[in-house]
Amino acid sequence: MIVVSDTSPICYLLLIEKINLLPQLYGEVTIPQAVFDELGAAESPAAVKSWIRQPPEWLEIKTAGVSSDAGLELLDAGEREAIILAEQLAAGLVVLDDKAARRIAVARGLRIIGLLGILKDAARAGLIDLAATFERLRTVGFWVAPSLLQRLLDEE
Repeated sequence: MIVVSDTSPICYLLLIEKINLLPQLYGEVTIPQAVFDELGAAESPAAVKSWIRQPPEWLEIKTAGVSSDAGLELLDAGEREAIILAEQLAAGLVVLDDKAARRIAVARGLRIIGLLGILKDAARAGLIDLAATFERLRTVGFWVAPSLLQRLLDEE
């Protein structure tokens, strides 16, 4: 299955030291050039910039085509290119956290997952302790409604 990712899920997985969940769950992950650029941008955390300078073998970087779809212009470059690339590659999954990007991707027939969904899948596979990982996410600045985190924990 082809998996295409946006920037923020990769960034947060790096910050909580769980980036290896991506190859463990999906094998290979593809990112568009815009996501590569965002990960290496000056404002990115040092750990993220360091990681993307020498990307792992399981991370593939591809150039996304151009789309004249006005709806995509509302998104940032990484989200826009992730959706376009997912369509071009007929990806089985697109990793997106932004609500607007998720809505657009679903409307275009793409299957999506976010960071919390990845963590939940990893917990089901016995790869992480979900409660401890959620706590670690909070310490690096990831914000999500506490009620959503509790609901996800209750489903375990």
